[in-house]
Amino acid sequence: MSVHIITATKSDAGYRLDTVVTAHISCLSRSRTSQLIRAGHITVNGLIKKTRYLTKLGDVIRCEIPPPKPITCRPEAIPLSVLYEDRDVIVLNKQPGIVVHPGAGHKTGTVVNALLFHCPDLEGVGGEVRPGIVHRLDKDTSGSMVVAKNAFAHESLSRQFKMRKIGKVYQALVYGEVKIPAGVIDLPIGRHPTHRKKMSTKSSRSRPTETRWKIKEVFPGVTLLEIDLRTGRTHQVRVHCEAIGHPVVGDASYGGKGRRKEPPSRETQVVVGAVCRQMLHAWQLTLTHPRTGKLMCFESPLAKDMASVLEALRTLQT
Repeated sequence: MSVHIITATKSDAGYRLDTVVTAHISCLSRSRTSQLIRAGHITVNGLIKKTRYLTKLGDVIRCEIPPPKPITCRPEAIPLSVLYEDRDVIVLNKQPGIVVHPGAGHKTGTVVNALLFHCPDLEGVGGEVRPGIVHRLDKDTSGSMVVAKNAFAHESLSRQFKMRKIGKVYQALVYGEVKIPAGVIDLPIGRHPTHRKKMSTKSSRSRPTETRWKIKEVFPGVTLLEIDLRTGRTHQVRVHCEAIGHPVVGDASYGGKGRRKEPPSRETQVVVGAVCRQMLHAWQLTLTHPRTGKLMCFESPLAKDMASVLEALRTLQT
């Protein structure tokens, strides 16, 4: 068990306890910090407080971080597309249709199960069922993701994500012909007011969010965007694209017909009509290697289904 002592400064005063702790301890996520507070592993002046406790100047915050629990999910021989691997990190091109970590309804067949088979010496960092996972992609989103293979790398990568030092560029095929070449969406995102599994730009408790985009290709009724994420909120690309009237093609949660500014042409509809998942791909990932300090950039080739859709759309224009 590791122990951290934080003495609240003037800049900490007035902020929630979970916010202050995550700001000082880079290896802790907001959700993990909340778990530790509720379990009594984080105290203020020797007393257990709630996550929403507002920190005061001079508060002494003691944080006990228990060692990771033994990994209970089993290794599975699931193929992985590996872009890079060394003793500290492994970078994957995640294929669509696979969940990153076990959860409700997905106890097996996840990226974590595959990693445990591929890396038998993977340390149990980041929690019991998420060894090494410092960020994730939705089940039906493909592309680049990095995994920490030990606690040293996990802390470094977690800090980089928290400080927004990791670059994430996506490609998204969206409905409608976008009229301007580039733009920025800075609508805050939070939990949907009625659908708890969804996110929304109309939440009463939202967080600042920034998505920069530019046109990559335009087709009849749809557009391929290159999207630079400056923050990493859940479903950020999908929610922001829906908010501007250009939802991601194939998105069952955020891509309904009523949310589109314009319908695709009949020919385009034939091409995209058979799409069965959101056409969203984590294309580029840029990070600083935890041990060497070297800046590294990785690109994941498009998944076969998305590449085929784009090729068919290009054929329409010839």
